[in-house]
Amino acid sequence: MAPLTLSFESELEAAPERVWSWATSVAGILAELSPLARMTTPPGLTSILDVDVELGKPLARSWVLLFGFLPLDRTDLTLVALDEGRGFVEQSPMLSMRLWRHERTIDPVAGGSRITDQLTFEPRFGAPLVKWCVGVLFRHRHRVLRRELGTLAP
Repeated sequence: MAPLTLSFESELEAAPERVWSWATSVAGILAELSPLARMTTPPGLTSILDVDVELGKPLARSWVLLFGFLPLDRTDLTLVALDEGRGFVEQSPMLSMRLWRHERTIDPVAGGSRITDQLTFEPRFGAPLVKWCVGVLFRHRHRVLRRELGTLAP
């Protein structure tokens, strides 16, 4: 089976620096996921940049909890690329996926920022359902981004 891909984009009123701070903070990540899911994090971690990032090496092990309490998956959060202030590529081993790659980029635009999530993934089973679920989750994440960081008028 070929990997599946999905892409999501939002234009936000917030400056790129603000969007970067949000996108790398544990509070921002949890807000984007809530109430559909939650990821566990090591105690005291406030940003993925709080740890020494070694590209290709896991930053932390995290449980993905459906609705915040039902264990759904486990991931070893791993960054394979990091462009400070502009984006990252997370390619994390997961129990449910043969491949999980999440590329998040932040680009300046007139009046704010554009944030793009490009996903490439290969579920171990249930590909159509998993693709639907990932789509629901990331559409929700972008609604939260637009609500919290403002939407640029078309």
